[in-house]
Amino acid sequence: MSRTLDRTGRTPAPDGARGPHGTGGDTGAADPGKPRRRRRGLVSPALAAVYGALGVLVLLTVFAPGLLAPYEPNDTHVLSAFQAPGAAHPFGTDELGRDVLSRVIHGARTSLTIGVGASAIGVVGGALVGLLAAVGGSRTDQVLMRAMDVLLAFPELLLALLVVSVVGAGAGNVLAAIGLAAVPNYARLVRAQALVVLRSGYVEAAVVLGAGRGTIVLRHVLPNVAGPLLVLATIGTGTAVVSGAALSFLGLGPAPPTAEWGAMLSEGREYLATAWWVGVFPGVAVAAVVLSLTLLGRHLKSRADTGEPS
Repeated sequence: MSRTLDRTGRTPAPDGARGPHGTGGDTGAADPGKPRRRRRGLVSPALAAVYGALGVLVLLTVFAPGLLAPYEPNDTHVLSAFQAPGAAHPFGTDELGRDVLSRVIHGARTSLTIGVGASAIGVVGGALVGLLAAVGGSRTDQVLMRAMDVLLAFPELLLALLVVSVVGAGAGNVLAAIGLAAVPNYARLVRAQALVVLRSGYVEAAVVLGAGRGTIVLRHVLPNVAGPLLVLATIGTGTAVVSGAALSFLGLGPAPPTAEWGAMLSEGREYLATAWWVGVFPGVAVAAVVLSLTLLGRHLKSRADTGEPS
């Protein structure tokens, strides 16, 4: 059977196989047998829930004292002690008759301030140590990294506990102790990412063209380190919130009657059998923050790995 040739001497593709420009190939239409790829920029319902939860927490932290808390956190009504959750007190009341919901809302400011502040200290300190180790030469690298290895031999919470035991209790000391304990993790990440960038071809070309060390760090290293650092900082903020709550649970955090989730957990542990709501709702708040930040960090990491914008 003879075949008809087109002007180029090739057999023309069937009409159904022609592409959008009249040539053989993919038509661009979706294959019904294959799952469609999700369009970039769309946010899944689960991720939208995470963003929403974080947004609510921010609102609680910023606007709670005057807008969201139904009562003052330290108003005591002994005759209303240990009221179960109800219309007047959705989260119930504690042993002094204080509204648990109001204290959870006000406690968000204290707990999140400790978490975000500690992460900021860890990021800044870790970035400085990591960059100095990467660009300072082998001797500087060895000294700094061995010091970080010594600190990494202790769990973050234990290291923070040691620092607080030396400098004393208080919200500021807890924040600083948790931040300093997190520096080694950020330093190792920044150093590893910086070394990869410094050994890349475009950085070597920039050196040949006369770019200085400061220019290379600012224009090439920092932009490439920022993404992984943001991911670790997001997850690290949740870890810092847990560490702050743990230290407050041990009585090393803000002084009473300041509302703080860890301190509220410590107060409520004695009444779990008779008034469970006193300790459960602060624990749920801690868990919600950690889960939200962890999911957000995982999302940022997956977007960074695939090269998609967040």
